[in-house]
Parts: sequence; structure tokens; C-alpha cells
Amino acid sequence: MSGMAYAANRLLRTRWLVRAPIWLYRARLGGLLGGRMLMLEHIGRTSGARRHVVLEVIDHRSADSYVVASGFGDRAQWFRNITANPRVRVYAGSRAPAPATARVLEQSEADRVLADYIQRHPRSWEQFRAVLEQTLGAPVTPTDTALPMVELRLRS
Repeated sequence: MSGMAYAANRLLRTRWLVRAPIWLYRARLGGLLGGRMLMLEHIGRTSGARRHVVLEVIDHRSADSYVVASGFGDRAQWFRNITANPRVRVYAGSRAPAPATARVLEQSEADRVLADYIQRHPRSWEQFRAVLEQTLGAPVTPTDTALPMVELRLRS
């Protein structure tokens, strides 16, 4: 495990740093983070409170669909929340939030999306893979990830 992957993993567990981009999205400045990020608003499965998380967009082939990955696997709180309540809101770029429905992809679908992501962004994948291995505690290969992926389909 590289020192960079270890450092990135530690940063991902630093609450104030991970939450900082949320304020950019709330101020409609999310576009500063680029088109490969979005903020997901979801409802706490126990508390019923609105929660927010900023995620990397793994796939965005149509204007009404985004695919994101759960880098902490099925243990991630946002993932557990959208599994309990798939009605979410998506903040993309500097636009107003849009209502959406979350759907966990079947593993075969997720594998195809990941393979396409790796082909389009090989350097990003190498960094992402190293952080995933540190986070999940297991080797990750493009053909054998148990990386949950979620499609966020915008509702009209």
C-alpha cells in the first residue's frame, strides 16, 4: 500500500475535510469541483434527517442519470440510507437540486460501468483502487470488486 493511498484514506475519514465541499454545493458553487462530482441529499434511515455526501460521478451517459460508487462498500451510511429510502436529491454543478430515485446496480451492470470508467480514466482508477483497497481491506481488481454502484435517475 502506497503512502499516498494511506494518506488519502486518512483524509476520507477526516469529517471536516470531507464535509467542506457540501458548503460549496449549498451555495450553488458545486461547479468549482468540476463535472465529475455531485452532492447527494438523502434521508437518514433512523433519524429521518436530511443528510449530504459529495461523491465522484463514475458514469453520466445521459442528462437524467448519474452513477456513483460507494467507496466504503455497503457499510457507508449514505448507501444504507438510500437502500432504505431511494428518494433523493442530486446537486450537480451549480444547478438547483433535482429530485431523483436511487437504484443499486446489479453486479454485472456495476462491473461494466467500472470497466468503462477504468478505460476512460486509467490514472484516476489507479489512485481510486489504492484507496479502495485501504478502505475495504482487500485487493481490488477491475473484474472482481464488490464495489456497490448506484444509479441516480432524475425525476421530472
